[in-house]
Amino acid sequence: MNLIELAATVFGFLCVLLTIRRSVWCWPIGLVQVTLFIFVFYDAKLYSDLLLHVVYVFLQFYGWYCWTRDDAIDKTLVVQSLPASRLAIWIAIVAIGTAGWGWAMSRWTDASLPYPDAFTTVASLVAQFLLARRYVQNWAFWIAVDVVAIWVYFTKELNATAVLYIAFLILASIGLAIWKQRLAIQSCPASMRTEGVSA
Repeated sequence: MNLIELAATVFGFLCVLLTIRRSVWCWPIGLVQVTLFIFVFYDAKLYSDLLLHVVYVFLQFYGWYCWTRDDAIDKTLVVQSLPASRLAIWIAIVAIGTAGWGWAMSRWTDASLPYPDAFTTVASLVAQFLLARRYVQNWAFWIAVDVVAIWVYFTKELNATAVLYIAFLILASIGLAIWKQRLAIQSCPASMRTEGVSA
């Protein structure tokens, strides 16, 4: 573990906490995190993760834009749910993308663990897009990413990063529960929300 990995870990933890709270500040904090991890993954020869975090830099700005322009209920961010048919499409995209990107990494680079690394890359991109669009299901994708990433990072002896992803796994599970609760509240008529607050 080095200072860059440690700093990235701290910023990553803060980013997820802010995301669970639906705070727009998760995006600038996340921007610092993903920039630092670019250097960490270059050193570890995890090239899919490196490229992922380069894309993340742009997605942080996209998410920041989306969250600051969307309307809110009771001054908190509105969340939404994917229809089952669209969720199935995103799952298929992850499966096909993992197979294709994993093959490319194993064929043309000296990447370590090309297929697990490809899965975390493709699934993370999908999860990040769904997060920017405020879909509750983003957390389910993050949970899958975290499970695989924990094994990858312990294997590569990126122990601080692996511990961070254990925390991410716990926080993603909490985030899924909280966002589902928020979705249920939004589905109630305005009068019932007001009565709930008054009670």
